[in-house]
Amino acid sequence: MTPADISRIIEMAWEDRTPFEAIERLYGLSEPQVINLMRKEMKASSFRMWRKRMSGRKTKHLQLRHPDISRGYCATQYKHR
Repeated sequence: MTPADISRIIEMAWEDRTPFEAIERLYGLSEPQVINLMRKEMKASSFRMWRKRMSGRKTKHLQLRHPDISRGYCATQYKHR
């Protein structure tokens, strides 16, 4: 995996509305593999903060999401130049 891929996975993992399933679809990493990557790539305190934030968050799992949420990001999230 390239440094750019790792950076993007970390960014996606921090995003509230990006489910782990999207990361798996794009990069082939399951939720436990994403957790291991985050543990390896982040400072311990940042990892603990991320885990606390993600624990129980319904938007990080497609099966727990409200049916009205059909995309993983806000339409204005990606700005074009």
